Amino acid sequence: MDLTVKFEGDKALAAQLRTLSGPQIRQAHADALNTVAFRIRKDMQAEIARVFDRPTPFIAKAPKVFMATADKPSATIAPTMRSDNAWTSGGKVGVDPQDVLQAQEWGGQRRDKKSEVALRRAGILPPGMQTAIPARPYPGSDDGRGNIRGAFIAQLISYLQAASEQGFRANMTAKRKAAIHRGSQRQAGRRYFVSYGRLRGNRSSHLAPGIWAAAGTHGVDVRPVLMFVRQGHYQPRINMDRIAAQADRRAQFEKQFAFRINRILSEASA
Repeated sequence: MDLTVKFEGDKALAAQLRTLSGPQIRQAHADALNTVAFRIRKDMQAEIARVFDRPTPFIAKAPKVFMATADKPSATIAPTMRSDNAWTSGGKVGVDPQDVLQAQEWGGQRRDKKSEVALRRAGILPPGMQTAIPARPYPGSDDGRGNIRGAFIAQLISYLQAASEQGFRANMTAKRKAAIHRGSQRQAGRRYFVSYGRLRGNRSSHLAPGIWAAAGTHGVDVRPVLMFVRQGHYQPRINMDRIAAQADRRAQFEKQFAFRINRILSEASA
C-alpha cells in the first residue's frame, strides 16, 4: 500500500511553517510519513503472526517499507524481499513473499515452489499436483514450522537427477548416491524412490503418490518423504489494507509532522 498524507494543521502551525524553507518542510513531511509507515509495518507483522501457524521469518518479516524522501512524499509498505522496488516478481528468491501473501489475501491457486518446478521439469511431479510434507515428517527433513529444509530438498532434487538452472546444484554422482545408501555415523543409509500409487501402475502402487525413503536391512523401513497432492487453493485470510486503515493514520501523521516542525523551530531559536 502507498501512504500519502496531506497536512491540514491549525493556523498557528501554518504560520510557523511559513518561516521555514521548502527543503525543511519536505524532509519533516517525509520523516513523519516514514514513522507512520513503520508503525503500519509492525501492525502487519503482528497480524501475520496471529493469522498463520508458525510462519517462517521469510513470511513473518516480509512487509518492507520503501521510505519517503524529501523529493518523494510517499511511503510504500509491501511484502517483498526485493530492495529496489515494491510489487515485483521477486528477484533472486524462488517465490517472493508478496506472492504468498497476495494469495492469502485474495484467495486462489498456490504458486509452485522452486523445488516443484524442478521436479515437474524432470517429469517426476505429475501435472496438476504439488508437494506436501507428510503428517509425520521424515527425520531431518523439516524446519519445525511445517516446511521442508532447504538443504534437504536440495539434496533430494540432486539425488533424483532433477537439478537444473532453477537454483539447485548439479545432479548427484553415482559415488555420492552410494555413500547415502551406505549411511554414516550420523545418519542411517537410505534410498529414495518415487511412487505414483494409483496414478500409475507399478511395483510401489500400494504406496501413496510421492517421494519415499527405504532404510534398514534390505530396505524394510519405508517412510514417506514428500507427498504429491492436488494443487492447493487458498481462501482469503488476511487483509493488509484493513490493517493499514484500522487506526487513524492521518492523526498519527499530523502528530509526527507537528513534532518535527516544532523541533526544527526550537533548534533554530536556540
